[in-house]
Amino acid sequence: MTRDAVDLFHVEGPLLARGDVVVGIDEVGRGAVAGPMTVGAVVLTCDAPAPALLTDSKLLSRARREALEQPLQQWAADWSLGSVSAQEIDWWGLRLALAVAATRALDGLTLRPSYALVDGSFNVLRAPLQVALGSPQPPELRYQFLPVTTIVKGDSKCASIAAASVLAKVDRDRHMVDLHRGFEAFDWASNKGYGSKSHMAALRRLGPNSHHRQSWKLPDLDPQEIA
Repeated sequence: MTRDAVDLFHVEGPLLARGDVVVGIDEVGRGAVAGPMTVGAVVLTCDAPAPALLTDSKLLSRARREALEQPLQQWAADWSLGSVSAQEIDWWGLRLALAVAATRALDGLTLRPSYALVDGSFNVLRAPLQVALGSPQPPELRYQFLPVTTIVKGDSKCASIAAASVLAKVDRDRHMVDLHRGFEAFDWASNKGYGSKSHMAALRRLGPNSHHRQSWKLPDLDPQEIA
């Protein structure tokens, strides 16, 4: 096992040694203004060496992330993805929508984890359940009492979280490229729904569409572009 692989298991190792089924959880798309937010969940039951060069998805090129997708799926004991749409983010707010996406990711697993490692500073499996008047109720947050350790920059420190980040990003990026067809002015194939200069310029010209998070502060329509 390489030094990098050993380093990536310094959190999972003791949990796996005591018999836990560990799930690493990470999200992508939280800061985008269009498209879904996607949560990856990767389950480990042993410390088998991770695929080479695994780290935080943001530190990898697109080609490297895509090359890792199949090896990660084969390496993990189980894996799943869960998403929330732009409309669901508008309904429930970012924190609750993130918990729903994480719940959906865990719902897709065959193995039931006994311990979760979550990227970031808060437990994404829990959230206040208050929703805006007229919004539909969210699904039950079934995993809010699962034991959790939150790890800031966990996607560069833990194998399971890093793997979740890669699988979620590859899937969401692919989805945004698909959404680009028919909405070429917003340049989603390039910016993946984030607030790039070209994306913001198109929003000012054309206004938002159904894939934009319309509860967010978006640029006003440019009066000079109104016929």
